[in-house]
Amino acid sequence: MSGNKEFTHSGLKHGGRIKVAAEKYNIPADDWLDLSTGLNPNGWSVPNVPSSIWQTLPEDNDGLQSAACEYYGCDYCLPISGSQAAIQILPSLRSFSKVGVISPTYAEHEYNWKQAGHDVVQLSLMDVENKINELDVLVVINPNNPTGEIVPAEKLLNWHQQLSTKGGWLIVDEAFMDVTPENSLLSAGIKPGLIILRSLGKFFGLAGVRCGFVITDKELLQRMADKSGPWSLTGPTRYIAKQALQDKNWHVKTIEDLKCSRERLREMLIGSTYSPNGGTALFQWVKHPNAKSISDAFAKQGILVRYFEEGVPSLRFGLPANEVQWQRLNNALNLLSCLVETAEKTNENKLSHV
Repeated sequence: MSGNKEFTHSGLKHGGRIKVAAEKYNIPADDWLDLSTGLNPNGWSVPNVPSSIWQTLPEDNDGLQSAACEYYGCDYCLPISGSQAAIQILPSLRSFSKVGVISPTYAEHEYNWKQAGHDVVQLSLMDVENKINELDVLVVINPNNPTGEIVPAEKLLNWHQQLSTKGGWLIVDEAFMDVTPENSLLSAGIKPGLIILRSLGKFFGLAGVRCGFVITDKELLQRMADKSGPWSLTGPTRYIAKQALQDKNWHVKTIEDLKCSRERLREMLIGSTYSPNGGTALFQWVKHPNAKSISDAFAKQGILVRYFEEGVPSLRFGLPANEVQWQRLNNALNLLSCLVETAEKTNENKLSHV
């Protein structure tokens, strides 16, 4: 009898694969410092979930949508099983379309539009100005993941206007927007053809609850709700998400804490040989020709950073959670900086020997 097989999604790889790294580098999973995901390492503290919620089917009129609308400043929205669910559903709601995705960016958008049979092209920000009239759909991650670049609201609204006149869509994924709400396109109000995605995974650090929200016109939200089916969110997820969205004191404090952590991480990287080329309050992005070797060198020290091989080789550094982790990262950066300096003097690549 053959051994058990793990059946997993065969698509793209993401950060946070600690068990895989533990096996590859022969370092116990509990000994790793995971900086690969871009999640808030000090996320909202989850309370005990009453047993009654575990024992009943989820109900839509539990106040979650009202809490989300107050938090996001909109009149209505659709709670969904993470923004990933929306990324997978949206391509199925259009006939064949020409889709532009600003790149480099979160690869699931391009992957799912291609899987649904659409014509997808990667575009730079400069490309969009010349190509917008050729597109039916434009996908923008704002702030971008992994570069952290923010597209101004005026530019986005101009693109939306050009697309909407021919029944097109502008999809704006704002998964990393919570720390800078002043840049959110939500302030422009709900408009047909403008689809905004939000997530509890990043700022709230609640990736495991799988909860996100879609803000767009009612007709499209209803189509998405029908496609999602009943009970797209579990009862415990709804209970946790509602309370997290209502905890205003935590929101204010966490925004300030994350801004401070962002500056600390930037300064730490600048002080090493890995000055950031972009980032957000939850991560910093570093372009480097030896990104693969560097990520491997960190991994050999039990530190997992996100390596991107598409386009320009680069790394994404998430935030440490506490002083012990900050010091561990600093020590690793100092060690690698010394090795780079030595390699430059001896014309040898010492990274491969870390």
